[in-house]
Amino acid sequence: MHRLSRVLLALLLLAGPLAAESLPAALAAPLLTVTGQIAHRNTGDAAVFDLAMLEAMPAQSFTTRTTWTDGAQHFTGVALRDLMTAVGASGSRLRATAINGYSVEIPAAGWREPVPIIAYRRNGEVMSLREHGPLWIVYPYDDAAEYRSAQAYSHSIWQLNRIAVLD
Repeated sequence: MHRLSRVLLALLLLAGPLAAESLPAALAAPLLTVTGQIAHRNTGDAAVFDLAMLEAMPAQSFTTRTTWTDGAQHFTGVALRDLMTAVGASGSRLRATAINGYSVEIPAAGWREPVPIIAYRRNGEVMSLREHGPLWIVYPYDDAAEYRSAQAYSHSIWQLNRIAVLD
């Protein structure tokens, strides 16, 4: 996608729809579906995102070690906070669910900071299912003890494909 197109898409996603409370439609295979207490949608009662839509949002990157990979890994993705802003989330918690049905609940306080991110690239490459992808909630674990806690580790769901914003 051309840089100008990405900039325009990012503005639409973050500024929020002006009239119809909808997001632009996903044009490629959907990676993430957000439902529940959201104000902005693009498919029925859901907000569906493809890779280009996620990449059009402001990117966050960091390098960190994880307990699930060998050595330092460079992650790039969208802050969970920015995604929740884009969909107009109003709930008090969210349920993040992986492709295999595994899910975790994250309180609203857990998405009000610049981290975690929903990573869509690891070491510059799109992640396959085998590599914990295509989406993975990650923290900069090396940066602070709070990110090396049982709570942060439990929120670090890989193969993420659904988020439900709950009351």
